[in-house]
Amino acid sequence: MRGLGELERAVMDVLWETGCPVKVRDVLDRLDTGKDLAYTTVMTVLDNLHRKDWAVRERAGKAYLYRPSISRAEAAARSLREVLAESGDAEAVLLHFARSASAEESEALRQGLRPPR
Repeated sequence: MRGLGELERAVMDVLWETGCPVKVRDVLDRLDTGKDLAYTTVMTVLDNLHRKDWAVRERAGKAYLYRPSISRAEAAARSLREVLAESGDAEAVLLHFARSASAEESEALRQGLRPPR
């Protein structure tokens, strides 16, 4: 995801995959980065994600429980919106994307563009 570092993305993946609020220890136990991470490192990353509005936290005794503030799909759409804004020609980018879309992707776009009934 744009705007996130490698470890932040890995932590967000854990939050999205877990599906319920989790403690720092739970995130640390589920992280698979290939590196030996300290509890305080993961705590700092979660605090940063909270500060950046990627994660919401609530007190549970002496600890915090963390959950994503947006879904993975919403985060991807936000990233796409940033790419379009930075492209200088959003229409051209969208047209190139539409022309390169698979049949399934094209159908999803058609579904999404239909007015609600």
